[in-house]
Amino acid sequence: MYKLLGGLKAYFKRQEITTDNPIFRLHNSFTTALLLACSLIITGTQYVGQPISCIVNGISPHVVNTFCWISSTFTMPDAFKREVGREVAHPGVANDFNDEDAKKYYTYYQWVCFVLFFQAAACYLPKFLWDATEGGLMRTIVMGLNIGICREEEKCAKKQALIEYVLKRVRRHKLYVLRYFGCEALCFVNIVVQLWLMNKFFDGEFLSYGLRVMQFSDQPQEQRFDPMVYVFPRVTKCIFHKYGASGSIQKHDSLCILPLNIVNEKTYIFIWFWYIILSIMLIGLLIYRAMIIFMPSFRVYLLTTINRMVPREAAQAIASKTDLGDWWIIYMLGGNLDAPIFKDVVAELSKQMEPPHKNGKQRL
Repeated sequence: MYKLLGGLKAYFKRQEITTDNPIFRLHNSFTTALLLACSLIITGTQYVGQPISCIVNGISPHVVNTFCWISSTFTMPDAFKREVGREVAHPGVANDFNDEDAKKYYTYYQWVCFVLFFQAAACYLPKFLWDATEGGLMRTIVMGLNIGICREEEKCAKKQALIEYVLKRVRRHKLYVLRYFGCEALCFVNIVVQLWLMNKFFDGEFLSYGLRVMQFSDQPQEQRFDPMVYVFPRVTKCIFHKYGASGSIQKHDSLCILPLNIVNEKTYIFIWFWYIILSIMLIGLLIYRAMIIFMPSFRVYLLTTINRMVPREAAQAIASKTDLGDWWIIYMLGGNLDAPIFKDVVAELSKQMEPPHKNGKQRL
């Protein structure tokens, strides 16, 4: 297991050249590694340990365990509020009296490890799309200038090549930035869709799961029941039918212990909190991007913030002479170039660039 989880460290490697945002990386790298780790742990617990153990008289335990695992188990929802030891044997475990409508069936535990894997793949999708469309452009134009220690002749030649590239390809980078902003928006869509699908996966119990867990300790003792036990029951029931000696159908009512749900309940409470936090951060990121798109004056502030050595006059000139795509390329260079080099590049571009409008209309 350690070797399997050790392979996830590749998601946490430091990037020499950054082309994205820390929140974008949290969604794509950290969340992907988190979900893969949970999937591996649950898979190991499920297929190496004993995920279910049923009690029934007169039948091989292995047969009943296998049947109840591959079919389903159930609880009686109204039994969760009864007193354990007096009214019911375990939370949610009571006589069903052949009332099929009163039963709550559980089959999700068969699919949790697979669902977590596909969730991880969905979280990695925006990064895959962005890496494919970015095509290493930022690494190419940086040309190693993220490290300022080199010969002066080489440094000057690379700076001049970088400036010439930006000047020759002015107003040709809008698609670059729109693709990236689209991938960031896809992250938010992915989280919202996953929250909705997980809620469907757990029969409408997931969206309020974390809130109910937090409210559990505040409820009166006589009224409380553990929401984690309700969503992930540790003891359930299973009905097994077989033929008797005379050919009549015999019904065997068994109690099943699901130790795997101890892992599931902790896993999904962490996922619930992480997804809520991540969705809030992504909403803030989308608002931040809207400010960049619709408030050109905000771009001036960002250029001076990313590198304090850049004069405000040069930042204003860049913001007024570039459209959104060109400004974004310059802004990303600020996070990758050595600080003095970036200051020189911005100063030179502010002098040589021409305004993107000649008819009085401001461009994005």
